[in-house]
Amino acid sequence: MFSRRFWLVLILALNFFGVFGSGATLVPNEVETLRQIGKTIGKTNWDFTVEPCSGESGWISPRTTKYYNNSVTCNCSFANNTTCHVVSIDLTNNFLNGTIPLQWATLPLQKIALIGNRLSGSIPKELGNITTLKELVLEANQFSGVLPRELGNLTNLKRLLVSSNNFRGELPNTLARLANLKDVRLSDNNFTGKISDVIQNWTKLITLELYASGLDGPIPFAISVMPNLTTL
Repeated sequence: MFSRRFWLVLILALNFFGVFGSGATLVPNEVETLRQIGKTIGKTNWDFTVEPCSGESGWISPRTTKYYNNSVTCNCSFANNTTCHVVSIDLTNNFLNGTIPLQWATLPLQKIALIGNRLSGSIPKELGNITTLKELVLEANQFSGVLPRELGNLTNLKRLLVSSNNFRGELPNTLARLANLKDVRLSDNNFTGKISDVIQNWTKLITLELYASGLDGPIPFAISVMPNLTTL
């Protein structure tokens, strides 16, 4: 019989193959999009002489590093495993500056993670077009402005983390559409208005952080009937 270790290695190998494929390549327009993203935010160590979905030359950090922080993850199962699309961009814990590139709205992303950088500006309303997005992680940057109403279009979103920025204004009522949210963190910002009743639709919430957000009370009664909430 095969050992548990054998099966673990086999599963990891299959997962790697499924993510990066074998000889599969990223579609040219997404390569150009990544080039523009790197230029906009000052990302200089992506090597465009190699295939971005290869997991080499700066496109992904080894999982053994402290921070998994230079990652472009692809799905290469398209066109009989010959074509790739970018599904995740993770640039956490760098020293990147600049703004969120509008080009991201053209990618079928499931995850954007930018925590721990020096990025600024507002969240482009165009991000609301990425209806595949499940995670938007922008914590610990220098973002400002209001949360765009278009974020309410991200109905697959499970994590919305915007703590430790300079966001202001009221929470848009369109956020009530985000019924799949499990993790919301709004702390350490300059929001105004009351803790909105939009959260009563977030019935799948597990974590909700509001400290030092600028929002006023009272805490909505809906929080008391959220069956999965464990961190408030």
